[in-house]
Amino acid sequence: MTVAVIQYGGSNCDRDAVRALSHLDVPARRVWHERSLPDDTSGIVIPGGFSYGDYLRAGAMAARAPIAADIEEAAAEGIPVLGVCNGAQIGCETRLAPGAFTTNADARFRCERVHLRVERADTPWTAAYDQGDVIKLPIAHGEGRFEADDDTYAELTETNRILFRYCESDGSVTEAANPNGSRDNIAGILGPADTVAVMMPHPERATLPELGSTDGRGVLAAFTE
Repeated sequence: MTVAVIQYGGSNCDRDAVRALSHLDVPARRVWHERSLPDDTSGIVIPGGFSYGDYLRAGAMAARAPIAADIEEAAAEGIPVLGVCNGAQIGCETRLAPGAFTTNADARFRCERVHLRVERADTPWTAAYDQGDVIKLPIAHGEGRFEADDDTYAELTETNRILFRYCESDGSVTEAANPNGSRDNIAGILGPADTVAVMMPHPERATLPELGSTDGRGVLAAFTE
């Protein structure tokens, strides 16, 4: 069984994802977006980058790539799907998850490490943590601000589908800890099923001590189950 890391024109984190999964002894391969998912696909990563140059809006064109139907079908079958950064934007565009990730409030590209509070520990993506844990992951985005209308936001909160929030090192959720103006400091959410997650921070860039953090391993551990 192998994790499929989807490669679009403009992706630049697909190799990072494959390498990070190898650190957890998870077999992974890159799959070009014009092809079908391999029959032995056991998980899917939609990686970061600038698919199609972010034309129209981030993720909009990639969401209409030929492989999109395969990804939606796999998600419906319960295969784990993780969208990271541009992959999170693509995930929202394909309606794997609600809401949208749009231009940062300060209209600047943000590249830094941030603290995240784990809002749920009973999902495949957070089973390695405890609820309320604070982890540290890198971000690198210009369009990472999570937005949702009031009805969508209410549904997210009522169904407990908020996965991570930006926070201070002590776990307090503050405006100062929010790097992009995301609604309610939201950094990652679940789709309709817990097996689908989209998040703006990069867990694949935090899997080795040499990278400054190993906190991302817990997220990717979902693919080891």
